[in-house]
Amino acid sequence: MRKGEQPPWITPDELWARIEPLLPVVPRRTDHPGRKRLEDRKVLSGILFVLYTGIAWEYLPQELGFGSGMTCWRRLRDWHQAGVWQKLHELLLAELHAAGKLDWSKAVIDSSYVRALKGGPKRVRARSTAARRAPSTTSSPTGTASPSRSV
Repeated sequence: MRKGEQPPWITPDELWARIEPLLPVVPRRTDHPGRKRLEDRKVLSGILFVLYTGIAWEYLPQELGFGSGMTCWRRLRDWHQAGVWQKLHELLLAELHAAGKLDWSKAVIDSSYVRALKGGPKRVRARSTAARRAPSTTSSPTGTASPSRSV
């Protein structure tokens, strides 16, 4: 990180303005409110910190103010289940496409993005190039036991 640059786990305001409306709203319980929920933006910074540095979730330093590693992990899981990352991906792609900044000639598609539904050709078993089957080194071709040492 260069001097004067913002750390990569700090979300710029412009990006946060796109992400925040996609996040699920969790109402606070009135009967047993418990501890106040940590702000989503701080938790997102914690998630990005763990992903950027590669540290284990449980070692996320509490002093950074991102909450515990478990809080960040749970929120990441909940946001994934709510489809936040897929929606954000689609939103950013749509914005880039509208601005003419996508070069679709360099796009790659695979089964991690698009499911192949019974449409692909079936694989044919590869034919052997050997003239005949190789002899076994562990058993006799005649079916008789191999000679063993007498005890």
